[in-house]
Amino acid sequence: MNRLNRRTAVITGGGTGIGRAAAKRFIEEGAFVFIFGRRQEALDAGVADLGPNARAVNGSVSNLADLDRLYAAVKAERGTLDIVFANAGAGSPLPLGQITAEHIDDTFDTNVKGTIFTVQKALPLMGAGGSIILTGSSAGTTGAPGFTAYSASKAAVRNLARTWAEELKGTGIRANVLSPGATATELAKEALGEEGQKAYGAMTPLQRMANPAEIGAVAAFLASSDSSFMTASEVAVDGGLAQL
Repeated sequence: MNRLNRRTAVITGGGTGIGRAAAKRFIEEGAFVFIFGRRQEALDAGVADLGPNARAVNGSVSNLADLDRLYAAVKAERGTLDIVFANAGAGSPLPLGQITAEHIDDTFDTNVKGTIFTVQKALPLMGAGGSIILTGSSAGTTGAPGFTAYSASKAAVRNLARTWAEELKGTGIRANVLSPGATATELAKEALGEEGQKAYGAMTPLQRMANPAEIGAVAAFLASSDSSFMTASEVAVDGGLAQL
């Protein structure tokens, strides 16, 4: 398939996990991809794996100067931008009663502020047919005990797509949310171990965690013209977790 032929994409959090899997799928479908992330080692490994149609830019979505460098690199090499997958996210458990201001700031700086500026700074390079994809979470719908800040930040991301779909009327640019459930990324495997992954998987009707490639496939759908009549939508790729 060449649904993304000659299109240029930016994927934040693109060095590992869902971001890397989406980059691989985008390139397989014809796109040129810039992956953006904080860990240079992961970015280098990503570019080595993805091949000549990938570039890497090191930085944090919570740092506006880093985002400026990212889009300067896109403009210098490609001129325009067709797809923004605002995928970078952060979250750690801290139960009610122990939440700190620093914990809130760290989570919202990445998941909300970072998402907003990832998209806002991309817009001057985008035009009709452009696709904005935001990574939400099943936790933004169901909540997740111990994850107050993370769940609230992902609920905010869901609303960003609704708001931006209104604001982008007449531009031909679409904004949608992709909301994964538990996904077997490298980080999840390290954090949960085999038994933890089984426990999380058992919470879904499909009785397993997602493979990152399954999330990447849906990202490619939202990036392509196959989803051309979708905006302000949320696509749940959560094994049914938040749907029952």
